Amino acid sequence: MPILFKKSKQLESGIESYLDFVIRGGLLFKEGIKYYLTEDRKAFQEHLDDLDDLESEADTLRRDIENMLYEHTLIPEHRGDVLGIIENTDEVINVTAESLMQFSVEQPSFPEKYHQQIRNLADASVSASDEIVSAIRAYFKEVSRVRDSINKVLFYEKEADKIADKIKRAIFQSDEIPELAEKMHIRDFIVKIEGISDTAEVVSDRLGIAAIKLSI
Repeated sequence: MPILFKKSKQLESGIESYLDFVIRGGLLFKEGIKYYLTEDRKAFQEHLDDLDDLESEADTLRRDIENMLYEHTLIPEHRGDVLGIIENTDEVINVTAESLMQFSVEQPSFPEKYHQQIRNLADASVSASDEIVSAIRAYFKEVSRVRDSINKVLFYEKEADKIADKIKRAIFQSDEIPELAEKMHIRDFIVKIEGISDTAEVVSDRLGIAAIKLSI
């Protein structure tokens, strides 16, 4: 029996649906990056539009969840932690959508030799956000499993850091990109992709504390 959902199946359904948005957002982001790198602008724009719509739907659902927690006085002893977790997780969706939007706005150019590394970075960064979803689901249903998922979040965040650092070093040492401004522009977008995993790590910090409190 879920620990925190005993009083409301509606709340359970809302949070499960919200977490599904995080997973879908990550998939749209990875596919969007793939289509951007292959210069399939139509497919890229479709994924960007879908991600923008998803972000809006997620915001609406987040507000509904917050209203349920306050108006129906659900899980009052853990309400603050749950609200904090949901709000932090919302930032993961926001960062994901904002990052892909900036590709459309600024149109960065990446030398083809870095394309696979950029895809690897997107995979690692999104894997961190996927694992934070698993950690949150464990928090509500089987809190003893939270630590395992948080360790996976941290693993993928470190992997994203390593890949990002490798790309940035290669770019700034490359003679193929002569202009410093162009190198810095590419660097900025590497940081944007990496930012998804960094944001997931922030959620994991909050979630780890909440899980300890729930276990006491």
